[in-house]
Amino acid sequence: MDGFPHILGQTLNRPATGRIGDKLMSRKGDVLGYARISTSDQDLDVQTGRLNEAGAIRVFTDIISGKNFDRVGLNELIDYARAGDSLCVVRLDRLGRSLKELLDTVDALKAKGINLISLEESIDTTSAAGELVFHVFGAIAHFERRLISERTKDGLAAAKAKGKLPGRPSIDLDKLNAAFTLIEAGLSVTQAAQQVSLGRSTLYREWRRKIQSTHA
Repeated sequence: MDGFPHILGQTLNRPATGRIGDKLMSRKGDVLGYARISTSDQDLDVQTGRLNEAGAIRVFTDIISGKNFDRVGLNELIDYARAGDSLCVVRLDRLGRSLKELLDTVDALKAKGINLISLEESIDTTSAAGELVFHVFGAIAHFERRLISERTKDGLAAAKAKGKLPGRPSIDLDKLNAAFTLIEAGLSVTQAAQQVSLGRSTLYREWRRKIQSTHA
């Protein structure tokens, strides 16, 4: 069913000792797989097969369609995982549809001491070199926040230099007065707005203000 996680594989309880597969023998924690597809007509078998081959003892999945991005399966994996465990995905884009979603997920993993493995990108933060990945992701997140802040400041400075203040655009008073004349002559607000090329909602608002000021 869409939006609901599924747990695949025969191992439903965390084993107290031992590992499944030779690839897990050297790991301190367990490998937990995560697979996501966007629609129910896509097949999870390819992702789950690769995750099982990589040594995942459990695979949590999400089937998400439309604008809803409630990742129940991923949240269950993070709640289930212990420090030292590894979250394994086939590709990084399974963790988010945007860079921000990916970075937020990586931050949540790091906060709980969960490692990250991505098969196609050859990322494994359980290795000494792989730990650098977390630092790179953190640097990217910081860079993105700084970039947005600087662009906002630059935009405000440019607007100030041109004598423009941020906010609602100014209204062409000639058009507004012409529209008022048309309304007083019997046209509807919609018709008047079309005649002078003003937004209907804008003209409605300004016409109400004019009426209120007249009766004040």
